[in-house]
Amino acid sequence: MTIQELIQGLEYEVVCGELDSEITEITNDSRKAGAGKMFFAITGARFDGSHFIPEVIRKGAGAIITDQTEKKLEILLQNDMTMNGDFEEFEENSVTIIRVPSARYAMGVIASRFYGEPSKNISVVGITGTKGKTTTAYMVRGMLELAGIKTGLIGTIEIIDGKSSQPAGNTTPESLIIHKKIRDMVDNGLECVVMEVSSQGLMQDRVAGVDFDFGIFTNLSPDHIGPNEHRDYDHYKECKKKLFSLCKKAIYNIDDKEAQYMMDGSTAYPLTFGRDEFADYRAVGHKLYSENGILGIEYTLENTLEGDVKVALPGDFSVYNSLAAIVVADCMGVSFDEMQSILQKITVRGRVEMIPISDKFTLMIDYAHNGMSLESLLKAIREYNPSRMITLFGCGGDRDKSRRYEMGEVSGKYSDFSIITSDNPRTEDPQAIINDIIEGINRTDGEYIDIVDRKEAIRFAIMNAKEGDVIILAGKGHEDYQEINGVKHHMDERDLIREILEEEDESSICGYNNRYFAE
Repeated sequence: MTIQELIQGLEYEVVCGELDSEITEITNDSRKAGAGKMFFAITGARFDGSHFIPEVIRKGAGAIITDQTEKKLEILLQNDMTMNGDFEEFEENSVTIIRVPSARYAMGVIASRFYGEPSKNISVVGITGTKGKTTTAYMVRGMLELAGIKTGLIGTIEIIDGKSSQPAGNTTPESLIIHKKIRDMVDNGLECVVMEVSSQGLMQDRVAGVDFDFGIFTNLSPDHIGPNEHRDYDHYKECKKKLFSLCKKAIYNIDDKEAQYMMDGSTAYPLTFGRDEFADYRAVGHKLYSENGILGIEYTLENTLEGDVKVALPGDFSVYNSLAAIVVADCMGVSFDEMQSILQKITVRGRVEMIPISDKFTLMIDYAHNGMSLESLLKAIREYNPSRMITLFGCGGDRDKSRRYEMGEVSGKYSDFSIITSDNPRTEDPQAIINDIIEGINRTDGEYIDIVDRKEAIRFAIMNAKEGDVIILAGKGHEDYQEINGVKHHMDERDLIREILEEEDESSICGYNNRYFAE
């Protein structure tokens, strides 16, 4: 495509050069700049892309998009030329420099156009909120996938494009990555993509150019406020709200106190869910259930859809996550009967993920890796009145030590028994980390044992389980590695559990009925 075609519709000023040149690649990485390539001089967390403009010019880039003022741009080039004596080299270069109000916004719009506006050829679901984005994203994707709608994912944990899964760098990647990945999804035959949309992603226009069909609001509370994030809570809210000016249908958790703020001024068609009597999709009469080692929640749906819902995931938050999935599925033509069936078997990797190896006790994996998230989880599980709540956890090395004391104190307060083990020790001695956790747990009356080797700690938990126990493996969640001295070694708790079951006498495991690995 030509430069003119790529910048069509944008507000811009041509600093120098022509607009009829062909662009073969787009990038915001100066190391990849070169002939026929368009370079976006954006400001990131670590580098200001405008400082690389002279280097990019020397590499023969086809075009540069910048939001620097003409005066700043002149100073930048003059300083570089003065230091390097390259006046003639710059004069001979035919680079096109275009100034725009926002290089980040322009990058999103241009990336969409460069890749053929792929988000217009696939249903796009954006999810924003303080808590629950990841779990809701996986639940929505799981619902659609099990209903036969091929669905990709862009989120905190990974990017799934229909052919492979790659670890994610940011919750919401840069727009260049988003549009390229959506292009791949369309080419791979996907019909939908579910995307976590962070406040940073909205603030920095990382989703510029994305054609959202649905926007989901989960909840809002003060978070990500600081020098390198949002200046205050109002700014945080304002950034979150942007999603609902970009989507066609907006889906709100009406029970949240900030829902009305999110709805005000939105041009999207509104749909609401929650327990409120005016919710379009209303959950009433919810109750907890425990069956064959599975903890879940059930409720009755009223208003737009009517009937009983049973969700094979524990906790009050599962009501809201499942409601969001129901709204999207309903809008996409999935029958309510099918939704009811899917919700009874849906799982979210690493988020209160049940590993059903016994009919007598519950074993689950969760990503809770700080005091606040662990307390929230343990309080939710405590509502099921387990005979004993056993919490197995560790803390990462080379991180704030206060987290260790907090997690130890939380587990000691809310668990019947704690098994303290290793997480990602990084460059620290695992036992030293455990000793810090013990210092926190000793502030309570909680009983505990420490076992450094995580596999052996899990073995201890399984082999000593009793009827009615709930065993929580906290901290690793979706992670499939353990980082030691800068090296990531493969370690997936699901693999560890399978190995333990293979190594032990099944008859010695309480209520053994391995449905997880048998499938």
